[in-house]
Amino acid sequence: MAGVGVLELREQIASARRIVVKLGTSSLVDADGNLDARKIDLIVDAIEKRIARGTDVIVVSSGAIAAGMAPLGLKVRPRDLATKQAAASVGQIHLAQVWGASFARYGRTIGQVLLTQSDAGSRERARNAQRTIDRLRQMGAVPIVNENDTVATSEMRFGDNDRLSAIVATLISADALVLLSDVDGLYDMNPSDPRARLLDEVRSGKDLEAVKAGDGGVFGTGGMAAKVSAARLAARGGVPVLLTATEKITEALGSAEVGTVFHTRPGRKLSAWKFWALYAADAEGVLRLDAGAVSAVTSGGTSLLAVGITGIEGEFHAGDIVEILGPDSAVVGRGEVAYDAVELATMLGQHTHELPEHLRRPVVHADYLSNYASRL
Repeated sequence: MAGVGVLELREQIASARRIVVKLGTSSLVDADGNLDARKIDLIVDAIEKRIARGTDVIVVSSGAIAAGMAPLGLKVRPRDLATKQAAASVGQIHLAQVWGASFARYGRTIGQVLLTQSDAGSRERARNAQRTIDRLRQMGAVPIVNENDTVATSEMRFGDNDRLSAIVATLISADALVLLSDVDGLYDMNPSDPRARLLDEVRSGKDLEAVKAGDGGVFGTGGMAAKVSAARLAARGGVPVLLTATEKITEALGSAEVGTVFHTRPGRKLSAWKFWALYAADAEGVLRLDAGAVSAVTSGGTSLLAVGITGIEGEFHAGDIVEILGPDSAVVGRGEVAYDAVELATMLGQHTHELPEHLRRPVVHADYLSNYASRL
């Protein structure tokens, strides 16, 4: 996509054959925080128009906790984990029923896909989720994806459904991600300020240096900062993003001539494996490197050898994903380790020729090493 202009990118999003549409809680509830069937019907109307054009649509929907609050008599969003999970267990049923009833007006079936960070963190489970979503699409059903808040712990969560939507978009090789909320695009400051300026496009982090993005609203958890982070995450995985307001969903799924678009970087797309390793996988241990090894692995195309490793942490096994840190404990990247922790402990700081012959392969091969130097 070298040299792609903003208008051309919008045309690509408008004609994308497989898209992920993410909806925040505020887009689905009324002023009292209850699910608003009328709002959801308008959303489904726009999605159906896009489907009629031959596009596969996967929905990432927030709202489970909010949907469970009223039935449980909760007036404010719960803060403790147990009550959140209780609200989600009630709300997931109600949310699926409302989505199902709305799509049923068009004779279409939905399928609910509930994911946790640990699902995405396991390569096998991530592939299973991908296959489920693909099969639902092939059978004409609309996948409705949400984080499984009923079982996810505070330590093992995506954090918000914006990040989940970015991971899903890359997982299924979507052609575009549409992030919808209550703001019509990315502004350089609070949109209520008359001096605020809407950004038409974001090509790199340099375009965001003067932007001040805030936190979530009364019912949501994401906020603009989370949406920008998710948009950049998807772009790193090669998925262009359109960010706008839910009230503009017809235009967003039509001409795409609204909101802010986020470009992918020509020649900088991460492979599916490297994206998963960096942003979704569970790390089972830590490798600490000296400065020379950090310089080597961040330059690209270089495998990590035992001589540059100064320490290890964790009880990892060959084939596990490990976090790679520099001498100052800064995160360098991640990779798939070729040795068990016990075996690797005997190899630290040694040159390859000093090791027994069966231990002379790289600790992390270049093909299975991904560093954060490649970020936008």
